[in-house]
Amino acid sequence: MILHRGEVLFRQGDGGQNLFKVKSGLFKVTRLHENGNMVLFNLLYPGETVPHHSLISPKEAHGTAVAMMKSEVELIPAAEWYRELREDPDKVMEVALLLQEKVRFMQTRLDHLTVGTPGERMALLTRWLTEYSHGAQLTDLLTQEEIGQLIGVRRETVNRLLRHQG
Repeated sequence: MILHRGEVLFRQGDGGQNLFKVKSGLFKVTRLHENGNMVLFNLLYPGETVPHHSLISPKEAHGTAVAMMKSEVELIPAAEWYRELREDPDKVMEVALLLQEKVRFMQTRLDHLTVGTPGERMALLTRWLTEYSHGAQLTDLLTQEEIGQLIGVRRETVNRLLRHQG
């Protein structure tokens, strides 16, 4: 299944009839809170099977995943996924490895929020994203507000950092 930039893979609250293996591209996952705040809380990249919180048992989608560029995913019917999980012991190890990889990614993301100065955090995020972006610039993929959410600074700080880069 091919999705183009801006197309939705799944929406917050979706019932979880499918899981998806990201083959190529990038997705940003946002969550709309009751107070109206929209928060970017995750990036999905090739090799991941998502939603993560539904890898072992079904749960409605925690956020909305939107393609950041042309992306390819494999649609996996949830019933088939959970049947394989019950019947195939190797599938359990596959899920454990997927979750381990995501924990390691989240550790990297925490570094992006806590290491050094805002400029150093922006450099870390840019370096990480370059691995998956096929040459697209950070600001072509994410808004200044989203960049700020990922590195723990206000949009104005991101704007200032971008002005000083160029």
